[in-house]
Amino acid sequence: MHEKEAIFLSVLERHKGIIYKVANTYCFDAADREDLMQEIILQVWLSLDRFNDDYKWSTWIYRVALNTSISFYRKNKTRKDKTVGLSAVIDVPDAPEEFSADNDFVLLRKFVRELREIDRALILLHLEGLKSKEIAEIIETSQTNVTTRISRIKKKLRLKFDQHKN
Repeated sequence: MHEKEAIFLSVLERHKGIIYKVANTYCFDAADREDLMQEIILQVWLSLDRFNDDYKWSTWIYRVALNTSISFYRKNKTRKDKTVGLSAVIDVPDAPEEFSADNDFVLLRKFVRELREIDRALILLHLEGLKSKEIAEIIETSQTNVTTRISRIKKKLRLKFDQHKN
């Protein structure tokens, strides 16, 4: 096995959770999520030679995954807008009761998916427990901008929860 392959497999193994979480945030159904994860993994492989040692691997993986996801989302949005979902053709059963619409986690996922692409990325990273400095490095902006935007996103999400409960 070549050195690049060994590094690639090691990085994927250590950070596969990041790839899954990002793909899950940008894709609603399993097939799209699988496609996106494959695209992210391909982009990690293609850009591995450009890894900058100034950053942590997790920061770099987030950057690749988020940039790939945003591009994937935008590219497929037009296609999705022009297709009919399978649930419109076939009766799809409801989610189990423990995942009902009243579940705060399910609501949070729904509300996060309604955010703009960059806001989704910011709140995902924040919910992962990353500090604003690290988030700023990942999305290549200032720490002040990150802090301000996360505060605004939190207000939007609180408002959505309040509206849902009323």
